[in-house]
Parts: sequence; structure tokens; C-alpha cells
Amino acid sequence: MPARVRRTAAVVAVLGLPAALTALAAAPASAHGSMGDPVSRVSQCYAEGPESPKSAACRAAVAAGGTQALYDWNGIRIGDAAGQHRKLIPDGKLCSANNEEFKGLDLARADWPATSVHGGSYTFRYRVTAQHKGTFKVYLTKPGYDPAKPLAWSELDLEHPVATATDPVASGGFYAFSGTLPERSGRQLLYAIWQRSDSPEAFYSCSDVDFGGAGVGSAGASPAPAASAPSDRQVAVGADKSTMRHHGHGGDGTPAPARQPAGAPGTPPAPNAPKAAGTSENLAETGASTGTTYVALGGAAALALGSAALFLSVRRRATGGAHRR
Repeated sequence: MPARVRRTAAVVAVLGLPAALTALAAAPASAHGSMGDPVSRVSQCYAEGPESPKSAACRAAVAAGGTQALYDWNGIRIGDAAGQHRKLIPDGKLCSANNEEFKGLDLARADWPATSVHGGSYTFRYRVTAQHKGTFKVYLTKPGYDPAKPLAWSELDLEHPVATATDPVASGGFYAFSGTLPERSGRQLLYAIWQRSDSPEAFYSCSDVDFGGAGVGSAGASPAPAASAPSDRQVAVGADKSTMRHHGHGGDGTPAPARQPAGAPGTPPAPNAPKAAGTSENLAETGASTGTTYVALGGAAALALGSAALFLSVRRRATGGAHRR
């Protein structure tokens, strides 16, 4: 190879390094999440503390399925759903997405902690630990819903989702999108489905809400505690107990793992409160794990050293050849 050609090849390799580094840094991480406002059952129970939940409903959920489901709060998903939600999830298993680990969330009870809502416009906030394209659909139970009975697909008003959003932009670790709640009374349930478009994977969550007034299943029942999401500190303390890890998954060129990574979500804003200015996203919020980041940077460093060595080697050969001539 002529010296000039070798020099050109080396320069191209070095100049291409920034693009390679950018590609490594921007490699998509796994997508995970759960509804943050109105807070989902799994997030609520995690906020209460997996080892000693405060509400009777969350204590029953742990008794039925164990504490691990709460540490794995953002893993309620089906990897190959591809929109076939009703086919894959039987009645009575909607809140767990038919996943045995999360079966405690399917308990039919009228005392799940609930978020107070009313008819009209509502801003939903979905806690996300990695950004991916896809569509969110949120459904509300029909009038006459009885929380003391197992949740069936027929109980949801599937013809009229209260919110639909495609590819919303995440900010501060949340996807925020608007919807409209119809007039209801008493306790109801919001069922959220996030179907990714860059993968067949879908995520599911159940959020208990209370429209106030008397509703089916409310007579004689004690008022349910108000729902609240976990704080940053609570999530950080329990992160090492999660079985979820940030491996490549659906959309980043690698096979889907059996488990999902657990990000470290922060505290979502109070229901329908404006997001505080200056909120920043950290590694946990964007879905990147430190280990993954170090591996990527290590690979990039190796590429940089290799390219530099190639450039210097070619230059020495070219200079030596010129002297010999």
C-alpha cells in the first residue's frame, strides 16, 4: 500500500473516532417503568417499604407474592406482547400481566391506597428509566366497577381510552401526557399499557383512584389511605435488592432477557403539580447503569488507543520509506 494511502486510512480511522464514541455513549438501554401519577400499586407498595408495608392491601400483596416484586417495581412486562394484551393476559391477572412474581397486585380488595381524582383534564406522568418509542394507552374501569372482585378485561372501557400518547418526550425521568377523565364516583382503576414500537415488549400498571362520593364496593368499607410514590432515598436504598439489570433489550440489537433492569426513579411530583424547574436526569433516570457506561467508555478508550497506534505506525513507516528513498 502506498504511504499516502496508508496515511489517509489512518487519518480516517482517527477522525471516525468521535462518531464511534458518540454511538457508544448513545447506545439505547432497556426500557422500563410504571405509572407515577396516579401512582401504580407496585410503586405505592414499594414506597411503603417492601419489608413492612403500612397498608393492609400492600401487606397482603407481600404475603401473597413476597417482597421481591416490590424491589422489581418496574418489571411488570411481557417481552413479546406485540399488542396481543388480551390474548396473553387472562382475566384476574391484569395488574401482574400474568407474571407469577407480581401476583399479589391482582388481589381483589377495596382498600388499595388510591389517588384522589375528578372528572376533567388530567396530566398523567409515567416514570421511565430509559426512553424508547412507543404508545401509551390508559383505560378507566366502567361505571359499576367493584374493586372487591377480580379485575377482568370487560370491566375496562377499552373503546374509550382516557389518554393516548405516541412517542412523548421524557423530562426529569417522566413521560407526561394529557388525558380526560370522565365523571365517575367512588373507587375506580386506571390500567396503563405502554407498547413499544421498537420492540414487541409492553409494560403494564394498575393505579387505584378515588373520584369521591359513594361507589360500588364503598358501602361499609373503611377509607383507603392516600397513595404516594417512593422517594429518591427509598429507591436508592432498595436498588441493590432488585433482580433487574441494565442489559441490552429489544431495540438495541440484543435478545430480550427474562428480567428487566431496575432504574432508580425519583419522587414524582405531587398529583398534577408542575415539574420543578432545573430538574436534572441522572444515569438511573435515563436507564444507563454505571457498569454499562464503564464498559462502553472502556471500549471507546481501546478504540482510541488502537487508532492512535495505527496512525503513528503508518506515519513512521511512511517517514522511514521517504528517508530510504
